[in-house]
Amino acid sequence: MNRFDLFPYARSILSLMDPELAHRLTLIGLRCGLGPRQRAYDASSLSQKLWGLTFRNPVGIAAGFDKNGEVPDAMLAMGFGFAEAGTVTPRPQPGNPKPRLFRLAGQGAVINRLGFNNQGHAALRQRLEARRARGGIVGVNIGANKDSADRIADYESGIRCFEGLASYFTVNISSPNTPGLRALQNMEELHQLVTRVMAARQGATPILLKIAPDLTPAELADIAAVALELRLDGLIISNTTIMRQGLVTGPRASETGGLSGRPLFGLSTAVLRDMYRLTKGSLPLIGVGGIASGTDAYAKIRAGASLVQLYSALTYEGPALVCEIKRDLAELLAADGYSNIAQAVGVDSGL
Repeated sequence: MNRFDLFPYARSILSLMDPELAHRLTLIGLRCGLGPRQRAYDASSLSQKLWGLTFRNPVGIAAGFDKNGEVPDAMLAMGFGFAEAGTVTPRPQPGNPKPRLFRLAGQGAVINRLGFNNQGHAALRQRLEARRARGGIVGVNIGANKDSADRIADYESGIRCFEGLASYFTVNISSPNTPGLRALQNMEELHQLVTRVMAARQGATPILLKIAPDLTPAELADIAAVALELRLDGLIISNTTIMRQGLVTGPRASETGGLSGRPLFGLSTAVLRDMYRLTKGSLPLIGVGGIASGTDAYAKIRAGASLVQLYSALTYEGPALVCEIKRDLAELLAADGYSNIAQAVGVDSGL
């Protein structure tokens, strides 16, 4: 029996615990080497090169799982093609009061109002320096402290702190759990943010922007225009949603915070498709939101995603899901006559 076989038993126990405690225990287990390891090679059809980086497969672990960069190597060993640490802020902060993480198990969803709880730049930098020689693609998702007087300066600080250590940067201005943060998605503020963040970069580390799924068509068009004008390297679509109507029901649905998981799939995929069209397929996009199968991942790719990320589905399906998604993706590509994943990107976008 391998570690993938044992996980359902551990998951059953963890599901009885407070979600945040269960998550903490999961991280401890992974740090102690208890995580599963993929033994087989990924199908060659899943490999592609973006931003000068070779992704062995397109499936990444989304930000939020490993806020402090404690287990990126365990996630890569599990079979992910890339890992994203964060969101991290310049100074440590505790986040919002507990409880702040809620399972909606019957709907395959999660609501969180964590509020960028993390140990700060210095702690993450120390961990990334310690693993520098191990390789693998590890991005850093950067944010702003809740009480910052100049939030854009916090993002500049993140670029300067992790340049040379991060494989790529994600500028997170779309979390609903830091008051006022999403206002940075407005065109004037966004133009200033991107201009300053790009200027803070001394090398060529890719900078991506993570956006919300709750934007109007006009707001999406503005973001696309800024991304193209200022030559952002890519976009991540999308963060959690504050919407509930038509997505989830039940007593937990009224909890404040961002909704992720299966109910987010349709909304986030529609925004992804729109952004692919608005940018005319000229920017690599990462699709995230509600992925729980190879079919879901393939739909994101066909809508315009070059890469995909997941997190919430791991809560319910366990780590074996990663290899299942990759296996099914390879089969779906072959069935449609594609020899490489890049050939399928955006084929359903209407471009």
